[in-house]
Amino acid sequence: MPQIRISDAAQFLGVSDDTVRRWISKGQLRAEDDAHGRMVLDGAELAGFAKARASAPADSGSTRSSARNKFTGLVTAVHSDPVMSQVELQCGPFRVVSLLSTESVRELGLEPGVIATASVKATQVVLEKPVKEP
Repeated sequence: MPQIRISDAAQFLGVSDDTVRRWISKGQLRAEDDAHGRMVLDGAELAGFAKARASAPADSGSTRSSARNKFTGLVTAVHSDPVMSQVELQCGPFRVVSLLSTESVRELGLEPGVIATASVKATQVVLEKPVKEP
């Protein structure tokens, strides 16, 4: 089984180490000691926990989409030229960057401090795995 340390689990879930420890003490997550005496979580169990806790953005009912990967966050930067713009969102621990027309940025009223949702539907997604497990 892949073993995940508490600090890494907290980072993946976007919470503090103390929150993960509270979930363990409440029995919401199960932990055990690894060969070095560090508290670790079962990777598969953590994945299920993360999936169960994930929630999709509230559907306003005004639009429908086939995209399933949605990241709601706070616009932190907008860099525009006359034609194109780069918009940065902070979605929990993740930074999402989108390139779109400057006209769209104006129409949507995107500026730092605005809440927006990035919908991702890609034909290619690259996954990487660390050479050494954390």
